[in-house]
Order: sequence, then structure tokens, then C-alpha cells
Amino acid sequence: MNNRRVKVHKVGGIFEYTAWKNLRVGNIVKVEKDEFFPADLLLLSSSYEDAVCYVETMNLDGETNLKLKQGLEVTSSLQEDLNIQKFKATVKCEDPNANLYSFVGSMEFEGKNYALSPQQLLLRDSKLRNTDYIFGAVIFTGHDTKVIQNSTDPPSKRSRIEKKMDKVIYFLFCILFLMAFVGSFFFGIATKDDFQNGLMKRWYLRPDDSTVFFDPKRPAAAALFHCLTALMLYGFFIPISLYVSIEMVKVLQSVFINQDIHMYYKEADKPARARTSNLNEELGQVDTILSDKTGTLTCNSMEFIKCSIAGVAYGCGATEVEKVMGRRKGSPPIREHDIESEAHNIRGSLDKKTLIKGFNFDDERIRDGHWVNEPHADVIQKFFRVLAVCHTAIPEVNEDTGNVSYEAESPDEAAFLIAARELGFEFYRRGQTSLSTFELDPVSGNKVERLVVAFKLSNCFVYVITLQFDCYSYILSLHNDMKSFSLVTL
Repeated sequence: MNNRRVKVHKVGGIFEYTAWKNLRVGNIVKVEKDEFFPADLLLLSSSYEDAVCYVETMNLDGETNLKLKQGLEVTSSLQEDLNIQKFKATVKCEDPNANLYSFVGSMEFEGKNYALSPQQLLLRDSKLRNTDYIFGAVIFTGHDTKVIQNSTDPPSKRSRIEKKMDKVIYFLFCILFLMAFVGSFFFGIATKDDFQNGLMKRWYLRPDDSTVFFDPKRPAAAALFHCLTALMLYGFFIPISLYVSIEMVKVLQSVFINQDIHMYYKEADKPARARTSNLNEELGQVDTILSDKTGTLTCNSMEFIKCSIAGVAYGCGATEVEKVMGRRKGSPPIREHDIESEAHNIRGSLDKKTLIKGFNFDDERIRDGHWVNEPHADVIQKFFRVLAVCHTAIPEVNEDTGNVSYEAESPDEAAFLIAARELGFEFYRRGQTSLSTFELDPVSGNKVERLVVAFKLSNCFVYVITLQFDCYSYILSLHNDMKSFSLVTL
């Protein structure tokens, strides 16, 4: 990892590639989109005008949603490589520590001090997303970075059988050494008494004219060489081949797992795949489950199935619970719709379209722009327009296909956005002060672009706090005053 390369400012606004291990505190680096941060960086500026960037911290905390980071306003103008050569500042901050979510420091720039917070800190092993590039100053490197300070030794992944085998082998080694030591001890005593007063007890060994192995004058050396000989002769006592046999069994077990038809996942068209054979004997032997939230052990998937607009219920989809209950009772789940709506649902299921993750909504009164014929068409339009703009998600447009996917903080937001997109209200771009959507014009059938502008009064942004669906009004906050505004579209 430390041999990865990153752009570092050398001199005169020129950036050159260098390895991560060569970074030093105070270097100015340029990290581009989808690259990892090589060290703990102080965010100076980005490709956006107000020095914001989006960071993925999946390697740190396992969360896939993007986090917003923003640099100081005084450094936000450093958007070109040549501007970096004139940048000089002094940063004073805390000592290296393991806390990922705190950072205290200050930056002295042009004779003024500016406070620093975790909002300006980019941690090593995070990835830059949805931002073309950023400029950052190296604060901590190597073992001083927060992720390394926070890391622990990896736990052992050896199975119980392997650990028990190790104990058995250690025990047999002890028995082997004990046998060799005891035998050599008595062999040394016997060798010492072989030749006394001209009499030879073991005459066949010729103790009067023997080598060091049977020399009565050097019994200690003879005992030592006898011990080494015994270790080699009794070596078969250690079942080394047992490890090889067990590894062969594990490999065969992994082959059986890959070919097991009962472990095939039909919905995703994925068979079982054993990527390693180390823990075969541990499969299914769950001892303890530790969970911090429900999403850890569940799919945590959200689907847009039904909605209520102006007191009218829309949607003919069914939840998984309803489907299971219907199958148990041998009949389809009960739906709260009239006969005509149910007939539409049956006809729609015959020519069912491609399933879309997070979208299970089907109602002919809403689909394909038919909502304009409803009594409260204006409320329906505002309802789905709100779903398309009232969120914190980030769109990602596939340049090849033009399809839009969303990076949301929760699956709820993603389901709302997908529902709005499928019903003709597609959110496709987020700016720093505006949101852009495509709305389906029910008259012409074409997509019309809409721009939702954020207000900025007296150098203070107006933020959306909550939403009232019945009268369709935003409740906005400006300092401590609460005022009501309607949605502004251009």
C-alpha cells in the first residue's frame, strides 16, 4: 500500500508522482477522483468553488454512504496548480491519536488564525468520490495517522481442529524429547562403566578402541550424540503427514460446497463459492452473535410500495409479509382496492417489466403520466417533486448508458428517489446552491428540466428542516425565525 503513488507539489506549481512512503508532514498533495487519501490531510480546496468534497469511508467504518467535507473559505480559491506555489500557512493541531471523529487545531494564514475541525480533515484510506480533485496538506503520515493509531492486531483465523492438532503435536514433541533424553542419560551411564580395570562389559562395542560415540572416557559427548540419533530415529513418532491429509480433506470439502445445489441462490443467480478452505469445520457452529443494528443481520432493503396523497391511497404492490401470508393461506393477499384497480394490477402483472431494486409500486392511476387525470393532480405533482428534491443523496450518472444511480445515507432515501425517477421526476444533478431534475410533461410526453434554487439571505443559507405533505409547504429556518415558503422552480 505504501508504494501507491500520489501527486505532490514540488516547486513552481508543478506536481509530480511519488510513493506514499515518501510523504512528509507539510507536503501539498493533489488527490483525484476515486483515489485513496495517502495520509491524514487538511482539505484546502477542491474542484467545487466552495471547497467541498464527498468522501467514502467504507474502509474505516463500513458505511457506504458519502460524507461531505468542506475546507476553509480562505483557502477555497486555491483551485489551480499554479496557485499552490504562493500558499504559505502554519498549522497547529493535536498530537496523533486514535479518535477518528475529533480533530482540534488552528491555521495561521495571512496574519489571521482560523479554527480547524473534523470537517476539514480527510483520513487516510478514505476515498474521494463525486469530486474531480482536491488539494490537501499532509498533517499526519505513517503510524501517526488516525487509522493506524486506531488499528489492532488481526485476530487468529485458525480453526478449533487446527489449534487442537497443534496441541497434540506439541505434546508428542515433548514425549519425543523426553524419550531421547532419558535414553541418552542411561546410555551415558552405561558407556562410562563399559571399560573398568581392563574388563569390557559390552565387548562387541570395543570400548578400549572406540569412537566418540562409545568412548568410556567421554560419556557426556557419547550421550549427546546418542540423543541426536534418537531424535532422528524416533522422528516418525510425529504425524507430520496429518496436516497434509487434513488439507486434502478440506480441499475436497470446498469442491463439494461449490457443487451443492441446495446452496444455490436463485434470485441473484449465484452458486455457493468457497474462497478459502481454512474454516470448513467451523461452518454452522455459531457461538455468539454481536450486532449493533438491525441492518447488520438483515438485507436492510426498502421498497416503495404504496403512498397516500390528498387522502387517496395509491399502489397495488404487496410486501414480503403479505406474500408469505398469502402463500400460507393458499390465496393471494388481501388488497385495499376496488375491483377495477385490482383488474389493472392483474393486467400489469402479465406484462411485468424488469424488476427495479427499491421500486415495487404499480398503479395505473399514477404510472405513465396518468396522474394528471386525478382530482388532485397538482398535489400529486408536488408530492413526487418533493420526493425528488428533499433529500441528501448524491446522483451518479453513467456516461455510457445515461442511467442515474444514487448514493444515499439510508435505503429509505434511495427508495424515494427511485420511485420519483420511475414516475417521471428524475433527480440527476446536485449543485452547491441548486438541485436539477427532469420532470415528465404529461401533455407533450417530453422531459422538462427543473431547477430548484437554495436561498441565501444576509450571508446565511436557508436550510430545509421538515416538510408538510398535506399543504405542500417547506418549513425553513433562518437563524431562530421560522418561516414558511413554497417550493420555487425555474
